[in-house]
Amino acid sequence: MKKLVSLVLTAVFAVSCCISLSGCQAQTAPATSGATSKAEETTAGSKESESEAKPAAGDFKVGAIYINSQNDTSGYTFAHHKGITEGMKQVGLDPSKDLYIVDNVPEDDEKVKQAIDQLAGDGCNIIFGISFGYINAMNEKATEYPDIIFSHATGYMSNEKNFNNYFGRIYQARFLAGIAAGYKSLAIKNDNIGYVSAWGTEYAETCSGINGFALGARSVNPNAKIHVYEISTWGDQEKERQAAQVLIDTYKCGVIGQHCDSAQPQIVANEKGVFGCGYNSDMTAEAPKAHLCAAIWNWSAYYATAMKAAMTDKGSFMTTVGNYYQGLNAGLVDVSPLSSNCEPETAEAIKIAKDLMISGKWDVFSGVKLVFSGKAGAVAVEQKNDALKDNQGAEKVAAGGASVGDDVIQGSMNYYVEGVTQVN
Repeated sequence: MKKLVSLVLTAVFAVSCCISLSGCQAQTAPATSGATSKAEETTAGSKESESEAKPAAGDFKVGAIYINSQNDTSGYTFAHHKGITEGMKQVGLDPSKDLYIVDNVPEDDEKVKQAIDQLAGDGCNIIFGISFGYINAMNEKATEYPDIIFSHATGYMSNEKNFNNYFGRIYQARFLAGIAAGYKSLAIKNDNIGYVSAWGTEYAETCSGINGFALGARSVNPNAKIHVYEISTWGDQEKERQAAQVLIDTYKCGVIGQHCDSAQPQIVANEKGVFGCGYNSDMTAEAPKAHLCAAIWNWSAYYATAMKAAMTDKGSFMTTVGNYYQGLNAGLVDVSPLSSNCEPETAEAIKIAKDLMISGKWDVFSGVKLVFSGKAGAVAVEQKNDALKDNQGAEKVAAGGASVGDDVIQGSMNYYVEGVTQVN
């Protein structure tokens, strides 16, 4: 998921590990020997001539590099895998035959390069890399394999021919999830809301998400306090558990939000008798008594667009698709179905906020605050001119001002808004 500055990546995979697939647990979806031999026959496979005709659906191969297992049942990799397979079906591709996967690939340049080489050898026409730390390897390999489209999630690098990045306005969905958290905090009479985050203000991706969630919660409960616990990694289930436990036991949080890869914060909330808002996928099954809703990605909206463009005319991919950044209006982000744990007013308030964002009449980081009131069946919202301030009181957007630009949300946002405190 992963934004902005890449971690320093080291370590070289041994050739024998590549052959055995034991290191990255690689799997090519078409497991038949026929598909393997066909890929070998086109081994230059990955470097076809620009003048060749566009591939038919049956000849088009999709490669994917995952940070976790393709068999995950919730969370980050699960959401991307679901989006890729659904997107393939929308454009007439068969995931069981046309999808080649290398999963459990850490953010290590050499291991990512090895995965790319494997997928290129399989004859893939487009390769998706879903983790931020894949950025440098994908940038380098895009030059080595100019006839393959490289598409990188959450990054910022690209070129003019065959390498783009894609992400979306997940802060909008987090605002909606924050509304659910705010209503629950009022119901349980506990203003303390916890947030387990991979990173804090170092990354605009996490920072804007935390701020969006906080503004959503405070649109319902202006006294809400969001306590952020940073685990300094995109995914570590034990650290995610520990952070949630500290937020509940030490900071007495009654609702737990998250920006990390697994459902562990929601599972801990379920165990501790509090509530929570997940991320990436609906986590109600993992935390049936705790989960309210999750900020989710409908990645198929992007994947279908990217694959269709690459199948139609890969030469114009960077013109027709380019660097992709969409939100609620494109169906890329949303909240999962509200569970029965939500308060009665939640659905109405979320619909009001969602409609305002989709219409373009309002967005989260503006100098206009949404203030919700009223009981279920009569929920109302006031759009109040009120400056956007950080948690030190510094004004970021004047009262009534337009939302900060995408360059801030995606790149330079490095502050928490009012009501947010990092606890570690």
